This record gives sequence, C-alpha cells and structure tokens, in this order.
Amino acid sequence: MPQDLFQSPDYYLLDELLTDEHKLVRESVRAYVKKEITPVIETYAQKAEFPTQVIQGLGSLGCFGPTVPVEYGGGGLDYISYGLMMQELERGDSGIRSTASVQGSLVMFPILAYGSEAQKQKYLPKLSTGEWMGCFGLTEPNHGSDPGSMQTNIRRAGDHVVLNGAKMWISNAPFADVAVVWAKDEEGVVRGVIVERGMAGFTTPETHGKWSLRASATGELVFDNVRVPFENVLPGVKGLKGPLSCLTKARYGIAWGAVGAAMDCYDTALRYSKERIQFDKPIGAFQLQQKKLAEMITEITKAQLLNWRLGVLMNEGKATPAQVSMAKRNGCEIAATIARDARQILGGMGITGEFSIMRHMMNMESVITYEGTHDIHLLITGMDITGFNAFN
Repeated sequence: MPQDLFQSPDYYLLDELLTDEHKLVRESVRAYVKKEITPVIETYAQKAEFPTQVIQGLGSLGCFGPTVPVEYGGGGLDYISYGLMMQELERGDSGIRSTASVQGSLVMFPILAYGSEAQKQKYLPKLSTGEWMGCFGLTEPNHGSDPGSMQTNIRRAGDHVVLNGAKMWISNAPFADVAVVWAKDEEGVVRGVIVERGMAGFTTPETHGKWSLRASATGELVFDNVRVPFENVLPGVKGLKGPLSCLTKARYGIAWGAVGAAMDCYDTALRYSKERIQFDKPIGAFQLQQKKLAEMITEITKAQLLNWRLGVLMNEGKATPAQVSMAKRNGCEIAATIARDARQILGGMGITGEFSIMRHMMNMESVITYEGTHDIHLLITGMDITGFNAFN
C-alpha cells in the first residue's frame, strides 16, 4: 500500500492570508484524509463502492454543513474554512468531497435558508453528524442543463402532496435517508419538498457501470404517487431560485475541491520526476517535464488565488453566482489538464492504481460536467459580461 506523502504546494505563500483557524481546519481534514481515506480509496474505487465507514468521521470533523450555525448542529465556520475542507477531501477523492458537498450545500443549505423552524430543528442536527445522510433531486433523465423543463410534479391532496416523477445522477441516493426534491406544483411553480426514505412509492435504484466517481454512490430517485406531508414542503422559496442558489453554494465547494485534486496530481508527478531515472538522470531534469510541472504549479497558484478571493467575497456576502461559475469552471479545467499532464510524466505507471492520478483524471470528467457543465458556465460568464442570454 503506497504511503501518502502529499505536501501542499503554496508557491505564492497564500498561507499568510489564512487565519490560524483556517489552517487548523485544513490540517485536521488533511490528517484525516491521510489516515482514513487515501489508504483505502483505491480499493473502493476499483470495487465501485462508497466507503460508508467514513461518514461518521466526516461528521465528527464538521465536514457536513460547516457554515451552518452552531445552534442547528453546524460548525458556524466561514466560507474559506469550508473551501479548505473541500480542497482536502477532494485531494483524497472527488467522490468523498461530493458526498460532503451534497450534504452541506444541497441538503442542509436549502433547509436552513428556506425551511420552517420545525424543519430546521428536525433535520439539520442529524444531517450535521451524518446520522442522517441526504441527497438533492434536480436533474432528470430528460432535463439536465435545462432544469426549468422538469417533469417531476406535486399536487395537493389535503394535508399531503402527491409526488410523481424521477431524478437521475443523484449522489448519495442509494443510502440517503432524506432527499430534497424539486418539483412543479399545479401552477407549474418549482417547489422544494423533503422526502424521507420509507415513504411508500419512493425508491432509489443505484447507477452501475460508471468509469468516473467510482467511489461515490450514485443513483436515481423514483416517485410513484408518493404521499408527502405538506409540512415537508419548503415554505421559504418558489421557482428555480431555490435549487439554483443551492448549486451556487455547491459550485463554490467544487472550485476548491477540484484544485485539491490538481494539487495531488502535481505533487505526485513532481515527486516521481525527481526519483525516476532515464538516460542517467532524473526525468525532472529534462526540459519538457519541467515545462509540464511549471505550467501545473502556475495554474494551481492562479486557481488558489481565485478561490481565496472568492471566499473573501462569500464571507462578505458580495459574491455573485457568475463569479462562482467562473471559479468552478476554472478549477475543473485546470484539474483535468493537470491530471492528464501528470499521467504523462508517470508514463505507464500513471494508469495504475499504485498512484492516484488516473482515478483523479476519471473523476474530473464527472466534476467538469455536474452542477453546470463546462459550456454552461462559460455561457453564464458570457451572459454576465455582455448582458445577452445565449440560453434561449
């Protein structure tokens, strides 16, 4: 079993911009990843299984809903702490970070922001510890980038609503206890509904055959006349603003997380380039390998600066969804490129499970697509700077 020797690159001394609390949070999660995740994650990825034993540890570390107020069981931390947590988790594996992102940004956040006090008291404390796990139902088999065309629907039936439809590509679905589901009411208005496992007609078939995010549990949400108490409808939001605001929070975490994957690939390739001897010298002494490594650290440094500044804006309540889109797209793009270049530095060894690079590379193909594809985020930026909507 290869030893986790990861050392975090910090070419521009960004640690000087972090508080002691930020660094403590980061080091706590990094130590957990080195001890509990990297030693086993390759085995779970090869088996296409999620390591459910990490849930309790992630809950204890505060990785579920770190920005949620303490009174609801959250960590009460700022957004830079949240970003650093996601960076370190994805350094271990994108699937682990996905589980934490979904729990905090897509399940706990909408309940906190749009739920009733009773909903907050009932769900948030158990979600924060991982006693209950959640998932987020927006994407449908026929509606991905265009969620406004969703067909999943609810209709009022006395003190209940009746839910019908299906959602697809849902992280955590196979084991989730709670699902925050977005559906249209009789007037065609999008509403959020909290669905609990065990409600009649609610099933979560698992998605198999993935070549990416293999250590993440992915599935469908199927609703066949599911009767949900009306008190489970989120009262505080109507329309696509609800799910899109959740995605903004999750995309912020992805921006940091993707850079964590990039950092791991760079660190692995740098170490290998110093140890691998060809033509009587380390391959890191050759110009083309130095070019790859220099470009990697440049892109990582730019992304770290972008993410830190975005975190400051998030803390001040100034960050826009378009700014978050830019950081998500950038992080995913540089991580995908760095993973590919790092694999080339390792040659044939780069495709083996002895190193993390190929797993990161495959994972990034999902991360660059979910929660807004690469193209969609480009168009979000384009619309923001020109004022023209290219979507329709």
